[in-house]
Amino acid sequence: MNENVKNFFNRIKEYWQSRTSNQKKIGISAIIFILLLISIITYFSTKTTLVPLYSNLEPSETGSIKQSLDAKGIKSEISDNGKTISVPKQDVDNLKVELASEGIPKTGSIDYSFFSQNASFGMTDNEFNVIKLDAMQTELANLIKQVDGVESAKVMINMPDKGIFVNDPNQQASASIVLTTKPGYDFSDKQIKSLYNLVSKSVPNLPTDNIVIMNQNFEYFDLNNDNNNSTGSSFAQQMDIKHQIERDIQRQVQTMLGTLMGYNKVVTSVTADVDFTQENTDEHLVEPVDKQNMKGIAVSAQKITETYSGNGSAAGGIPGTGSPADSGSGTYVQNGSNGNGDYEKIQETMNYEVNKIHNQIVQSPYKIRDLGIQVMVEPPNPKNPNSLPQSRIDDINKILSTIVRTSIDKSYGNNLSNQAVQNKIAVSVQPFNGKATTSQVSKSGIPWWVYVIGGILLLIIIVLIFFMLRSRRKDEDEEDESFVRSEPIHIADINEEHETETSLRKKQLEKMAKDKPDEFAKLLRTWISEE
Repeated sequence: MNENVKNFFNRIKEYWQSRTSNQKKIGISAIIFILLLISIITYFSTKTTLVPLYSNLEPSETGSIKQSLDAKGIKSEISDNGKTISVPKQDVDNLKVELASEGIPKTGSIDYSFFSQNASFGMTDNEFNVIKLDAMQTELANLIKQVDGVESAKVMINMPDKGIFVNDPNQQASASIVLTTKPGYDFSDKQIKSLYNLVSKSVPNLPTDNIVIMNQNFEYFDLNNDNNNSTGSSFAQQMDIKHQIERDIQRQVQTMLGTLMGYNKVVTSVTADVDFTQENTDEHLVEPVDKQNMKGIAVSAQKITETYSGNGSAAGGIPGTGSPADSGSGTYVQNGSNGNGDYEKIQETMNYEVNKIHNQIVQSPYKIRDLGIQVMVEPPNPKNPNSLPQSRIDDINKILSTIVRTSIDKSYGNNLSNQAVQNKIAVSVQPFNGKATTSQVSKSGIPWWVYVIGGILLLIIIVLIFFMLRSRRKDEDEEDESFVRSEPIHIADINEEHETETSLRKKQLEKMAKDKPDEFAKLLRTWISEE
């Protein structure tokens, strides 16, 4: 056995000594590269990937979870100032189930399940009220956590004592809530209103005015009470409406000019003067039906005719007039003289119907009294301001003039001249030296340098295999040539002698030593031991 090992190493040594220096360098490099590759593969294949098991924990909870994991012999790591604990990725799901069955993590809070688990007759009213209030706060905090953008919540509720007598008025409760929100998350008015309603409906006799909500940065979330008759009279509402109008016009201008010049070639600013005055008009109008003749519709008519003849006093009255109470006309016809004669009275009454109109007009309070648009345009060649033709600048002015005319209310801008409109527009052509550079968002996954290193390693492996195959083929050719050259040429001996038994045995031993060295060595040992 030792001889076999020795012969094996001797062959390797002879093979290595017969190599050239370049072949030795290539071989050593290949061995080092293979060992390095095996080490890298072994490292990444045996590396344990840790993922968060629980986040946003209290230090006491993290300690209990860490102790339980150590008892199970599971590797864990604590990060984020003791708020996050990470475990191997393949064990996350099983650990969540196992720890939940053990009641871990223990938050230290009381929910409504406490009453079903610890119901007893020895609890006093004060203890019951304290536990009930704590359970209410915990359940309300869990409800608030379900809102998008909220990571955790702490709720403090103040429940007033009930009056002793029936006539005592019910006092209102109050609540203070501190939210831990996601960084950069912007809550909408609808979400804030939902939070106030959620808390108000969860606690008895708690109006929204007695609720205070703030986040970890001491920013308060105020509830905007929108009444039906609200006209934006408060300063905050007016500014919001003004900014919304400016933002909408700015987006329209930016989109239009960005399509024309390029989105990174245009910067737009809009300033608006909004009239928030609301006018309520109540009109009572009476109009004729026939406006041309200024007459209404006749609905009733009455005509009275009186005649008289005889001797007596003269007819009295003023000819051509009727009774003041009549809406028609009266006529007296006088015949004769000296008190003798005839008279006739004709009276006509007409009733007309007219249009009676009652208008209640509420004018919109959001009127744009004035509008200014400022535009900065970068020329195609930033170093040459003249690269932007004047015709393009004129087109921009025409577009902005149309926007100004159509945006300003007609009661304020109906008589605007072209010069007045141009005074509300400013177009500046100059290079942009302060462009904001947008950083590319890194994509999750395998980084690009891994592919580069993999490609380089693959190329090196291919080159090494090529040189190894080439050197092996060259060695085989050299061995074939040496074998051909070293092959002895047998020449028949003229003086051929007869072989003796000793010479024949000698040849057999030489052949045995050449073909079967192991058996030849055993034979020598046997001879030596016999002697």
